Amino acid sequence: MPFYHKLGSIPPKRHTQFRKSDGSLYYEQLFGTIGFDGMYTNSYHEQRPTQVKEIIKQYSVAPKIAIKNNIKSYQLKGFKVTPENDFLDSRKTVLINTDCAIILAAPKQSTNAYFYKNTDADELIFVHKGTGKLRTMLGNLDFKYGDYLLIPRGIIYKIDFDTEDNRLFIVESRRPIYTPKRYRNWFGQLLEHAPFCERDIRRPTELETNNQSGDFLIKVKKQDDIIEMVYASHPFDVVGYDGYNYPYAFSIHDFEPITGRIHQPPPVHQTFETDAFVVCSFVPRLYDYHPQSIPAPYNHSNIDSDEVLYYVDGDFMSRNDIEVGHISLHPAGIPHGPHPGATERSIGKTKTEELAVMVDTFKPLMVTEEGMNIADDSYHKSWLE
Repeated sequence: MPFYHKLGSIPPKRHTQFRKSDGSLYYEQLFGTIGFDGMYTNSYHEQRPTQVKEIIKQYSVAPKIAIKNNIKSYQLKGFKVTPENDFLDSRKTVLINTDCAIILAAPKQSTNAYFYKNTDADELIFVHKGTGKLRTMLGNLDFKYGDYLLIPRGIIYKIDFDTEDNRLFIVESRRPIYTPKRYRNWFGQLLEHAPFCERDIRRPTELETNNQSGDFLIKVKKQDDIIEMVYASHPFDVVGYDGYNYPYAFSIHDFEPITGRIHQPPPVHQTFETDAFVVCSFVPRLYDYHPQSIPAPYNHSNIDSDEVLYYVDGDFMSRNDIEVGHISLHPAGIPHGPHPGATERSIGKTKTEELAVMVDTFKPLMVTEEGMNIADDSYHKSWLE
């Protein structure tokens, strides 16, 4: 995030001696991105964070591509993904390109047996169902329905779920994920007309510090492989840190919609961005107030981007036969718009209760075999009269 955060104990100056009560040193780690040019955090550890005892095994988790060059609209029925006990096993990549992967997961159990680190990508986890605690090397965050959890690449974490009934919509990004630049002034502060502000961002306030030696299993994702490594010290041994690179949470329910006299384009719903895709939040809002307005979205052509909508809750007025947990994929190159009858139904309506997450990618998405397993193959015909 583009604002400063400090948690725990740190020395007055970076790269200087920081000693424990017995006189020994804490170990400093620079945790940064984009070489030395991106956001970073300086953390201080009880033990050296470099102690790898053993690499046990390495195996591929690369998704299998079913359709590489896709021009067809699809509807994916997300709640058909079968729940699985293990968090990593439950993650099913349904759409992918070289910049990002869109994943559905229905994990039943917390990650008790191992820690996880994604070195390939930032992870944006949207919590559709479930409550619990995200536990990380840089502090913990409670989560609930409607929360986005932003986990920068390289963060070591676990997830504790309160129940077995969990549904997650995950975007893995090979580019750093930021708040939209147009919402920030040149100091990095969110502007008055932004649809959310710093008060809405939940930063870690609880720091676990475990000064333990032993065998600690960490599953590391790198170039679509999982590498199982054993660390000699507990990964959560940080006594303090400060900087700009840390996990945080933002609730979709805290997004304040921008409305107008006539229908507003999707960028007003933008919540996160990279240079390769954007993420938007569609939330309950008042409709347009021009006396001749048509609240339903107009037909539009996706010439430069693929559009993915994940339907969370409410009345999806532009679609017929859409249910909670469905995903629509409208690929670049063809127009799409409201289903037959949706435009007419929308006239005279004053508000919508819809809740959805949209991902617009600037490179085409490929459909995976996992995606085709839950796909409605006739969705592209649903605009016929």
